[in-house]
Amino acid sequence: MTGADSVPMGRLILVGAGPGDPDLITLRGAAALGRADIVLFDELASEELLGLASVAAERINVGKRGHDPPTRSQDEISQLIIDGARAGKVVVRLKGGDPFIFGRGGEEASACVAAGIPYEIVPGVTSALAAPAYAGIPLTDRRHSASFAVVTGHNDPGQAAKGIRWRELGSAVDTLVILMGMRNLRSLLGELMDGGTAPETPAAAVMNGTRPEQRVRVATVESLADAVETAGLKAPSVVVVGAVASLRETLSWWEVSPLFGMGALVSRAPHQASELASALRAAGAIPSIRPLIDLSASDGAEELIAIDASLAKLESYDHVLFSSSNAVRFFIEHVERCGLTGKLAEFSARVLCIGEMTARAAMDAGLRVQFILSADGGDAQAMLEEILRSSSPRGQSFLIPGSDISREVLPGGLREAGAEVDSVAFYRNRRPEVDAETLRQDLVAGALPLLPFASPSAVRHFGDLLDPASREASKRCIIAAIGKTTAAALSEIGLPAQVLPRRPGVREMVKALEEFVAERRQNGELPGWPGEEDA
Repeated sequence: MTGADSVPMGRLILVGAGPGDPDLITLRGAAALGRADIVLFDELASEELLGLASVAAERINVGKRGHDPPTRSQDEISQLIIDGARAGKVVVRLKGGDPFIFGRGGEEASACVAAGIPYEIVPGVTSALAAPAYAGIPLTDRRHSASFAVVTGHNDPGQAAKGIRWRELGSAVDTLVILMGMRNLRSLLGELMDGGTAPETPAAAVMNGTRPEQRVRVATVESLADAVETAGLKAPSVVVVGAVASLRETLSWWEVSPLFGMGALVSRAPHQASELASALRAAGAIPSIRPLIDLSASDGAEELIAIDASLAKLESYDHVLFSSSNAVRFFIEHVERCGLTGKLAEFSARVLCIGEMTARAAMDAGLRVQFILSADGGDAQAMLEEILRSSSPRGQSFLIPGSDISREVLPGGLREAGAEVDSVAFYRNRRPEVDAETLRQDLVAGALPLLPFASPSAVRHFGDLLDPASREASKRCIIAAIGKTTAAALSEIGLPAQVLPRRPGVREMVKALEEFVAERRQNGELPGWPGEEDA
């Protein structure tokens, strides 16, 4: 477009979201979501993936679930893409699996070609490959299979789908993968047997493949439909027909993950929830994201006066001490607000950080970190002891950016030792709106057997929400604390942590949970692995 009043043409980015596990999106797909002005997503898209888009991005559900009617027709979706791009927007069409494998990506790309809209394709991990892999079923194996085919079992009105020759397929390849075939499974398997596929040929159905809710049934072509019906498996499922399905018995790996199928509360602030959710999911747990803390930059008149006063004399401090990555984040936000970013590379204060994640956040922000407290028990008390042990802080000046509910362990201890300390609330820590009744019900029902906590404030907010029944239910859960300070807060509310990592950290806490649960299972103190009956 040209002319003073013209709008530069936007573009479409067709992004494959992967098979269900949000961690399986490609790096390029995640980057595209971060650039999006508009995200058109399918019904099964993960909330975590949608969270990769900017807060300002418009999110529109255009998908459907299973055989339900679509939220939008294909023509409507194509028109949304064209209208958005013509308005100069970057439109991301987020599609499950891969856009060009039964995802109508070709139709949407063709609509862009006809309308003169530029576009690009970001391939995704298709469930045809990923779901069998997570079930321990390789589609090719030189002992059993040298070829495979992927076919839709959906009653699609398209001419290509009408021409599928099911009877010939069974003998054409060693392994057959059927997507969207659960509604017609019995008749499809019957067609294969009528075409010469032996009834005793191994076959499997994988529901919710790659997710902690994954369920698998292995049977034969003759018996799979009955096995699936008895087990209650439904869409979305992937069906595999061929000798390779028998390998699951020895290659199953996902369901034996230590925390597989166990619900876990993720109470961190929204911008931090994905790290814990990802770590839990990688261990097989089902993360339930319910933020119990909400962090925001301090913006009250008195708060800003104190912040601005500390930043005005930033170069005079001997030390700036960060106790969390949140402290770093909001410190930088206020530095930028005051137009002082350029001074960060010049000021001579020693930057001290509690924890490697805090140090990484500081270094990413351009700060030169001189000391990282990362040993066992890395918390405010440990940092105070380290400072007092290394040299006397008497006469030294410290700036400690924190929240409005920060503890006084460090500032108080340093002042007692003769230091000058400005402990300034750069951000606020509040409890967001929470569906307390549903949380209590889930605790009582045993839907959240894992309760990992990453901050004392989340612990206190959690305790405030409990009634007698849910408090008793919480005592039956496996409770983990990220560090000693959080563990102390749990003890204060009468829910002591059974799990404490050797070093504070999200990944370390989840690893400690894995070890604790594995040991209890081995000792017969917990039920067997979920999904064992599917092997």
